[in-house]
Amino acid sequence: MSMLKGMRTLLLCALAALSLLNSGAAPAQQEGTNFRTLVPVQPADSPGKIEVIEFFSYACPHCNEFYPLLSAWLPKQGKDVVLRRVPVGYDRPPWIALQHAYYALLVSGDLNRLDEPLFKAIHEQHRRLFDMQSIADWVGANGGSSEKFIAAFNSFGVNNQIAQADKMSEDYGVAGVPTLAVDGKYVALGDTFPDILANTSQLIAKERAAGAALTKHR
Repeated sequence: MSMLKGMRTLLLCALAALSLLNSGAAPAQQEGTNFRTLVPVQPADSPGKIEVIEFFSYACPHCNEFYPLLSAWLPKQGKDVVLRRVPVGYDRPPWIALQHAYYALLVSGDLNRLDEPLFKAIHEQHRRLFDMQSIADWVGANGGSSEKFIAAFNSFGVNNQIAQADKMSEDYGVAGVPTLAVDGKYVALGDTFPDILANTSQLIAKERAAGAALTKHR
């Protein structure tokens, strides 16, 4: 009888372990491995939402590779998650020109149409789109407004946004791109792009749980 009882206990333990594995429970994230905590916390620009910031550059080949992965990942995160993109310049003239390009396309209303094609033009077609005129000509040839683009390129509003983007890159300690940050509190880490996205998803879940707990105790 005691042998049967022991076998039953072992069976129950095995089933419990199997159930835990099948539950998909993610291991706890570790500081310095899965994420880096921002000190001090940075202000978010999306009240009532969980803000994910992507620091990137159109000139960066890794950002080009990351773009389709991020685009596929984002719709799965829920309506409470919003993506904010911040182009970096790193004092490199071609990268700075593409900072201007991002915000000029945003102002002209052509960003959604030309966002992915601009990556492809640079990295697949090897177009040297690294100054205002070459990018404006490309914009006009691809269904956008080159006039609106040029008017916005060096405007006060675009220059101000670039100054803010440079400060954010410094405040977030962004040493390379692409980099993802969550709610001004964490920077996601990882050895591969899927790792970074998975760790970002867990940070989103962490922020969502913290928000729910705060609401419950009000």
